[in-house]
Amino acid sequence: MGFKRFDPEDFVVSADTVTSTVWSGFQPSLNTYATSSVQKEGTSGPYYLSVYQTASNANGSETQFCIAFGDKTGRGSVDFDSGVPGVSPSKTIYGQYRTLVLEDENANFVYGSSFTGSHFYAISVERARYKEKLFPGSMNLVISSSNTQLSALHLTDDSNMVNLPTYYGTQRAYQVISGSGGRAWNGNGYSVSGSYGLFLPDISTVLLNGAALDDASTPGTTGTDDGVGINLDSGLDASQNQDNPSKLYRHISGSTGDSTGQVFQLNSQETITSDFVFIRARNSEFNYSENPSFISGSTGEVIYNYFIDNPTSFPTAVGMYNDSNELLAVAKLSKPITKDFTKEALIRVKLDF
Repeated sequence: MGFKRFDPEDFVVSADTVTSTVWSGFQPSLNTYATSSVQKEGTSGPYYLSVYQTASNANGSETQFCIAFGDKTGRGSVDFDSGVPGVSPSKTIYGQYRTLVLEDENANFVYGSSFTGSHFYAISVERARYKEKLFPGSMNLVISSSNTQLSALHLTDDSNMVNLPTYYGTQRAYQVISGSGGRAWNGNGYSVSGSYGLFLPDISTVLLNGAALDDASTPGTTGTDDGVGINLDSGLDASQNQDNPSKLYRHISGSTGDSTGQVFQLNSQETITSDFVFIRARNSEFNYSENPSFISGSTGEVIYNYFIDNPTSFPTAVGMYNDSNELLAVAKLSKPITKDFTKEALIRVKLDF
């Protein structure tokens, strides 16, 4: 066994980005949807709903994403305490996402260039479906329309249209736009400066602008996929639960009667950091072996005189130690290599974490 201290140039750090599917079964798109009647009819159903790829009581059923409804003033859900008006689950959800995304309890969500929204529908991908974050540009969310004169809405993000995303702290945000033409709702019609919401890849969340989804007006004539017209009728009455997540779910799942195939495509993204360690064995190094088969057990002499002047070793593994001589990692070679005074070896070890 021989030891040699690493030099600084023997270490190289590299980062690679890997993309993969999000949905269960490594499926690139989600085409079937189901909810749990127990949850839907429970206390959380009116403002929070889990969506599965198959019946929730079936084998292999797993949560794919969740839908939540948030309103700045607490509308759309019953108050926690009738004596304290305006403090409800929907207001709590709004505040949670405002703190998480904007990091300021007094800030407002701004969609597009200037529209300020007071309520939203949050679609959060289940944490078990991805490792690190969502992949910008991979989203295709089809939402059916309540207006029979309009086609279904195909939503994506504008990551392919901007050089830099909007940053909230260290968190990226892209605008959600129509898949055709990049047009979106701007509060008073449809334009390239509008937005259907925010795509937040680092927290695997899509915040859909509630006002845009609720608008049932006829869009402009510049495209067939510009308008919303799904008329969610979000129900912003603070006196009763409005089941807003279920209303959005019906438009995503296609249970509204729209004949358009309902698709939710999304990929995840992961950055894998690797340390490359280069082990360099020069011609004069690591040629002698301490293998017992080389040495006589009774006299301690080299059994074969040939190995005294012309030694040959056959390394099979590389061990990496710290300054306290503690073994930290072992790299196994696929096959032994031959090492003598006429040969040098360069072994590259890759450490992923």
